[in-house]
Amino acid sequence: MNENTPTVGVVGLGSMGGGMARSLVRAGLATHGFDVDASRVAEFCNEGGQGGVFQEVGPSLDIAAIVVVNAQQTETVLFGEDGLASVLRKGAVVMSCATVSPDFARAMETRCAVLGLQYLDAPISGGSVKAGQGALSIMASGSNAAFEAAQPALDAMAENVFRLGDAAGPGSALKVINQMLAGVHIAAAAEAITFGISQGVDVQTTVDVISKCAGSSWMFENRGPHIAEGDYTPHSAVDIFVKDLGIVSDVARAAKFSAPLSATALQQFIAASGAGLGREDDSAVAKVYARNAGLKLPNVED
Repeated sequence: MNENTPTVGVVGLGSMGGGMARSLVRAGLATHGFDVDASRVAEFCNEGGQGGVFQEVGPSLDIAAIVVVNAQQTETVLFGEDGLASVLRKGAVVMSCATVSPDFARAMETRCAVLGLQYLDAPISGGSVKAGQGALSIMASGSNAAFEAAQPALDAMAENVFRLGDAAGPGSALKVINQMLAGVHIAAAAEAITFGISQGVDVQTTVDVISKCAGSSWMFENRGPHIAEGDYTPHSAVDIFVKDLGIVSDVARAAKFSAPLSATALQQFIAASGAGLGREDDSAVAKVYARNAGLKLPNVED
């Protein structure tokens, strides 16, 4: 590691942030991990990372990747009591990776600029597996200076980096579009698979056949096996899509844009969350379809 190698902080060591932080370590970048769950930080330190607290470590960071759940957590991390933005050195770059509205991203960029910080609107896609492989897609927008400062981290974490504009907003707009499709596709996959059961077709057969046909999607091929195996370990939880499709709804409403498919998918995820499935894998939305139709999913207790 030479003296020009940047020091990176990753705030949020969950399924996405944890993989991203480990990819940074593998790439040879000094990386500090922060999380409200101390066990995640300890595990990360055992794998070559470093811990610490904002007030002590913040001034040494060149790049701060904020990989938390939502806008509220992003704002708290940066500008809450003892927030990270107050201790980062001028010129450091904040990479905001949560799914947020474009308006929120623009507001954060403005507040960071007041403190002399670069801001990269940099939401992520690819799931926990690709996060761990350093093979994410990052939909990014920001100034040339922000991209230049963040480049070593982008190289370590992403297979695809889309440069979408010279200011915050477009990155988050593309992520909202992605989440619109992702949520609709998961709900559609769950609907198709449970519909298949109603027609006497077992789940594994539906997954095997449709995955090779025109009706397939990436989400069908990725989530279908979860339903076939009855494994609802949360790689991405139902409540994530309650949040993300809620953002889609809010942004669409502000634009006076009708988004009926997204609205219907959102209601299915809300129903799943209301049934106590919010922390299960997002494919657990299939349980709503199965319950309503009186069908039985593989390895799911009645």
